[in-house]
Amino acid sequence: MGEVGEQHSDAELIALSLKDPNSFTGLFDRHARTVHRYLGTRAASSDVEDLVSETFVVAFRSRARYDAAYANAQPWLLGIATNVLRHHRRAEGRRFSRLRRLDRERATDPTDEWVTDLAYAEQSDRVGRAVAAMDERYRDVLLLIAGPGLSYEEVARALGIPIGTVRSRVSRGRAQLRELLGLSGEYPDEVTAQRAATEGLLE
Repeated sequence: MGEVGEQHSDAELIALSLKDPNSFTGLFDRHARTVHRYLGTRAASSDVEDLVSETFVVAFRSRARYDAAYANAQPWLLGIATNVLRHHRRAEGRRFSRLRRLDRERATDPTDEWVTDLAYAEQSDRVGRAVAAMDERYRDVLLLIAGPGLSYEEVARALGIPIGTVRSRVSRGRAQLRELLGLSGEYPDEVTAQRAATEGLLE
């Protein structure tokens, strides 16, 4: 698409793609890296490429409903990526539940592939466990702000919620994350590293 894509806003490319589907590749070229980075912080590296692909497939199929009043489609794409990730996690959760049932039912050989999957499912640092334990509504809002750096208005657009709800979820999410990490108003030496690791989420 080259020069043609460069002269059009995201909204214009989406509109053009309704008649010329190839125009949608311009949207992919502009935003695939951001979507990849966002998903890369929230999913296993082996799953990211598939999740990015699914995000753009869903976006392409739903492009006729895009609100052309917004020239920049990044919040829309990240909202789709968030939903794709939710569905993926639920499917993974069901899969790991089945693996755990198998684990209880028979002795395991540590070389088995499914045992490796179980081990992977259990691996996480303290911050990762805390973020994973958060209420999904709060986690999505915080990570859209801390990762891609969306504004409150853009998060509202991405998730289809009022901006007041975004503000409320940010406040409650930060409080919940502090609680899960055992952080209070003071930060003792032993949590200095994890505070730094979560700085983008807590501040």
